[in-house]
Amino acid sequence: MSHSQPVDFDVVVVGGGPAGATAEDELATQGLRVLLLDRAGRIKPCGGAIPPRLIADFAIPEAMLVARATAARMISPQAVAVDIPIEGGFVGMVDREHFDEWLRERAASHGAQRRVGSFERLDRDPDGISVVHYSADDGAVSLRARAVIGADGARSQVAQQAIPGADKGRFVFAYHEIVAVPDEAPAGYLGSRCEVHYRGALSPDFYGWVFPHGANVSIGTGSADKGFSLRRGVMQLRAGAGLAHARTLRREGAPIPMKPLPRWDNGRDVVLAGDAAGVVAPASGEGIYYAMLGGRLAAEAVHLLLQTGEVRALATARKRFMREHGRVFWILGMMQRFWYSSDKRRERFVSICRDRDVQQLTFDAYMHKRLVRARPMAHARIFFKDMAHLLGLARV
Repeated sequence: MSHSQPVDFDVVVVGGGPAGATAEDELATQGLRVLLLDRAGRIKPCGGAIPPRLIADFAIPEAMLVARATAARMISPQAVAVDIPIEGGFVGMVDREHFDEWLRERAASHGAQRRVGSFERLDRDPDGISVVHYSADDGAVSLRARAVIGADGARSQVAQQAIPGADKGRFVFAYHEIVAVPDEAPAGYLGSRCEVHYRGALSPDFYGWVFPHGANVSIGTGSADKGFSLRRGVMQLRAGAGLAHARTLRREGAPIPMKPLPRWDNGRDVVLAGDAAGVVAPASGEGIYYAMLGGRLAAEAVHLLLQTGEVRALATARKRFMREHGRVFWILGMMQRFWYSSDKRRERFVSICRDRDVQQLTFDAYMHKRLVRARPMAHARIFFKDMAHLLGLARV
């Protein structure tokens, strides 16, 4: 990739959430000149659950975990609760405000530069090199970069300006409140248990959650229905959890993508990662692991591009991601469209989750990010149970 003028950076990463911070860290560790551009004070509504696979793959220290969930409770529209123990492990809970900043600091400690500013636009200089324009407190800034990673969230400006098909995204809007757990915890509240509520009144097409964060708790919901009041849903959740009058520390809302974009790169020097690429798991809404993996794959694709000059390298980020997780995303998308479409179906869905085979397979898939193929009989049993539920043959 020859050019007559020196560039300011090898790579500019736009967006400092888990995807951007991971991409930046990977590239800085390889000795590239990297800049992370991030807006000030941006925290995303997020239950903050991270599985063991993430903790291991991305070397997250124990100190970052504000809580460890050892059980999950699913609650049906008729208030039937199914408790699922997380056997032989735990799901780590992080507070995004501190977790994201720790990831950015780790990258900086490996040599990446950080700047606070708002991305404005992307264009090219006469040499054809990408120029990133952003506004900072001290005015407008322009930087030349050999490659750009867009990790700037669900309605990514980098994607809108550079990637064909970026307008094909589908979103739910998420809203949560971070609440202080009172000195005397309410009856039934467990700091080691995540609660997932399936009820049309809390979300017509998604779910509500109550996730413990140590001294605090994240209470939230999401929906693609623009007319639905997420705040009212959260009010109901808080009242049900006995936390209606607890102190509210933060309120946050943001769009969350529900479908990977058809294309993540511009075939030249820009590639997407995280929410910008659309990689939040349907049905579960899980995004942190997929964001960080996407950041790593985007960094590897860019590094290959800079080493070889082969623009095809950029497409490897999406190819590798979808080869590993595309099938799970497709299955979860089908599940969400079917099971979340009415309270009658939600009731059945929660009742299926009483089944030990279902619990075991679900947790293997969640904790270790793989569909376990070693238990064909369990898969067969679940298939027939699912069919019975779909056809209304099983008792709810």
